[in-house]
Formats: sequence, structure tokens, C-alpha cells
Amino acid sequence: MENLTFEELGLSSEIMSAVSEMGFISATPIQSQAIPAALAGRDVLGQAQTGTGKTAAFGLPLLEKIDPTLKKPQAMVLCPTRELAVQVAEELKKFAKHIKGLHIVAIYGGDSMERQLRELRRGVQVIVGTPGRMIDHLGRNSFSTENIDTVVLDEADEMLNMGFVEDIEHIFEQLPEERQTLLFSATMSPPILALTKKYLNNPVNIKVAKNEVTSNSIAQYYFVVKGNQKIEVMARLIELHDLKLMLVFCNTKKQVDELVAQLQQKGLEAEGIHGDLKQSQRTNVMAKFRNSTVNILVATDVAARGIDVSNVDAVFNFDIPMDNEYYVHRIGRTGRAGKSGMSFSLITPREISKIKEIERYTKSTIEKGNIPSAKEIQTVRQQRFAGKLKEEIAKGELEKFLPVINELTKEGVEIQQIAAALVRMNLGEMRQLEELESNVAEVSQFNNMPKMTRLFINIGKKQRISKGDILGAIAGETGIKGKMIGEIEILEKFSFVEVPDSEVRRVIKIMDNNTIKGKRVNLEIAKN
Repeated sequence: MENLTFEELGLSSEIMSAVSEMGFISATPIQSQAIPAALAGRDVLGQAQTGTGKTAAFGLPLLEKIDPTLKKPQAMVLCPTRELAVQVAEELKKFAKHIKGLHIVAIYGGDSMERQLRELRRGVQVIVGTPGRMIDHLGRNSFSTENIDTVVLDEADEMLNMGFVEDIEHIFEQLPEERQTLLFSATMSPPILALTKKYLNNPVNIKVAKNEVTSNSIAQYYFVVKGNQKIEVMARLIELHDLKLMLVFCNTKKQVDELVAQLQQKGLEAEGIHGDLKQSQRTNVMAKFRNSTVNILVATDVAARGIDVSNVDAVFNFDIPMDNEYYVHRIGRTGRAGKSGMSFSLITPREISKIKEIERYTKSTIEKGNIPSAKEIQTVRQQRFAGKLKEEIAKGELEKFLPVINELTKEGVEIQQIAAALVRMNLGEMRQLEELESNVAEVSQFNNMPKMTRLFINIGKKQRISKGDILGAIAGETGIKGKMIGEIEILEKFSFVEVPDSEVRRVIKIMDNNTIKGKRVNLEIAKN
């Protein structure tokens, strides 16, 4: 379907004024399909990721239905996280800026209940919130639901992942049966489809294809490194590309805290955000990131929901995400608003297969990057310093600094020595960069790892098998070095392990009908 312009969507003059002021002209694919359907009163089931414009896709038709003279809630938007609830509420306020008497409130845990109650008593038409806090207010009878005729579930898959399904059901029990429901999700898993059948009435199905989601404006790279080298490699990439604002993703809250501490030790302006922070702390960190006081924000996937900063230069996958959808979510936070962006995935040798899996999923190419050498970094530093030096010389008025130079030359110090000493003071010692050079070089051996084949093993978590058990058994029985065994994935009743193509027959011959941790196993080449 061809994308429509906002002029063609039949929006009111008040909303069109706001949309025009925000610089929007052409609607995105999800907007072009969802807005007309929602304006026609249809329920909508939309599959779209962060960065596709889905807030406007549900927000604009939602606002069109609001009666500003009725000071009661008429629309409800449910979001999985506090950050996303705040972001959605702010976006809706921008769209509604020319609609007099229309009030929007965000309600979420960790924020003052009294403040939220005051806002609700003032008379609001649109409530955006997280399921838990929404239930708290419904239990207090903070607002009436009788006039709510539009309900939105934003990032429904994430709400289900976070265990909100019972909360959502409880909320829907208290809403009018006659209503319009709009559900947006990055994935259409069985639980999402079950939710759809239960609460949506003959919905219009809209899906943004994956190749429309992965932006061509994002240059994607991966780097094969040892775990203890990731910070050094990241620091070099930041310096090489002169990055100003970055998002760094870790898989755990503990890793976020540890990485922030290590980055700060290196003199980098970094802060972290995850679920254990108080709301006031999260708000403070996000304010620093938005105004560039902090230029590196380290986050978990869940905490990053709702982070929408348009000028992020690059995204770092410090930990490669286990879910391919999360990769799309992560890198979609750079290369926005017509700008180019970069994504860097720092992986261990055994995670190369995961990169290939993500490439197949996103239908995009992730290029293998070369780790910047100490010499490259030093050259970049020298070039930038030389540029700054030329700028200072061009400004003139250097006479007042000459007495220092004259004094040194009288003592027999040559001009070139003075200049070289000043350059060294500004650029730092080469030794700092060379310390890890030998370690970084060691990793290059993994860049040419042999082609791997995935094997199926008929035991899994149910048999209390660990990755170490599988690795140890195969290495011990076949004599293959542990570092040559690739990714191991353990599921409930079976597992997968990657071995070099050249060793497949031997591994199957030796291990099939052998035992791992006392359990007899069968091995075969895994089917796609």
C-alpha cells in the first residue's frame, strides 16, 4: 500500500495544525493503514515495532473522538513501562495542543499518588498508564470508566512478558462492553492472539513487514572480542567515530551497574537505567541524557521502553539480545528523523551464529568490523588536535602567551621540543592504548572460525542438563577443543549444539547413544 500524506487522512484542522508544526508530511506504513480504519470505528490489530510511528497511528484517531466539553475519561492507553507511558502521554499532548479543554494524564507506579489524584479530579479525557497503577486507581474509584469508548494496548507483547495478563483482564472487566479496542504488538505470539480473540471485535489486521522496520539509514557492525575487552573496544569505537550520544544495551540489571562503574572509571560520562531505580532517579538520568549532560546511557531492554531521543548517534549491543525482536527495538533508536545512525554488536566467538540468525530475521546485513588499532586511534587524536590547533592560531591574539615560550628558549629548550611536549600532554601516552593491543590481536584468530553445523540432542532442562555438561562431554569424548564448539542452546526437552562441519560425522558417531551426565543421548543434524 502506498503511504498517504496526513492531508489525505481526513484529520481535523486542530490536529492537522499540530501535525504540521511537528514537521510531519507523509504518514508511515502503520499510520497510513491504522488511522483510516480507527477513524471508521474499527478495532485494530497492529504488528509494529518501536520507531514505526505507532503512537500517532492510535493517538490521532483517539484524539479525534474526544469531546473536550465532557470532563470525564473517554480513552485509556495501557503501556508496559513508566517510561513508555510518559512518552506516549507527551506525544498525545503535542498532537492535542490546539484542542481547547482537552487534558491528558500519565499514571504509573513510583510517582506521587496524590499528584495523580489531583490531575484526575481536575477532569481528564485521556488516561495513559501502566496496568498496576491503573488497577490501583480503579480500586480507589479515582475515576469513572462509564464514558471510556477507546482502549489502546501499546506494546502488548511486552506487557504479557512482564506478567500483566491478569491485570489487563481485570481492567477490561471494568470497561464498557461497547468500545473500540486498538492493540499494537511487535510480535503475534499465541498469547497475544488469545488476547485479541477475547477483546477485539472483527479487527483490521495491519502488519509492518520486517524489511520496512530495519532502517537503511543504520550502518550495522559486529565485532568479535573476548568478554574482558568489550569496554576497551567500545571506548575505541566511540573515539574513532567521534560519537556524541550513545545507547548501550545489557541483558541484566547487574551488568548495567557494573558497566556504568567501569565506563566512569575510564572518564566517560555514563549513567544507567533499569527496573530497580526509583522513579525520581530514572527521571533525573533521562533528563541528563536528553540534554547531553550524560552522553552514554546504559539500559536493559525493558527499562529502555519509551526512550525516544532523536539524536542518538549509535547503539551498542554490549550483550547480544537473546530475542531477535529486541535487536530490532534496540537499533531502531538511532538513525531517526532522517539522520544516519550506527549499531555495534560486541560478541564472543561463539555468538557469531546468533548474528547470522539476526541477519536472516531482519533481512539485513551486519558487517564484520575491524577493531580499531592503537595506531589508528593515535592518528585520529593527532588529526583532531591539529585541527583544534589551527583554529586557535586563526583566532590570533597569541602574544600574551609568548613570554612562557621565550623563557623556555632562553634556557636552551628548542621550539620543536616545546611543541612535542604540549602535544603529548594533550594526546596522552601511546602506552595506554598499546596495553591491550596483544590481547585484541589474539581475538583475530576467531574471525576465521570454521563453518558450523547445528546438532540436535534429545535432552534438555527437564533432565537438568547445563551447557557445561554438553560442552564437557563432547570435548572429553571426541577430543575437540572446547573453544571450537559453537553455540549451545538448552530448551525444555531437547538441546542444540554447534560443531565444525569437518567434525560432524565423528561427533555423531562417538556421541550418539553415548551418555551425558548419566543420561543416554541421541544426536542428529538439526532440521531448520
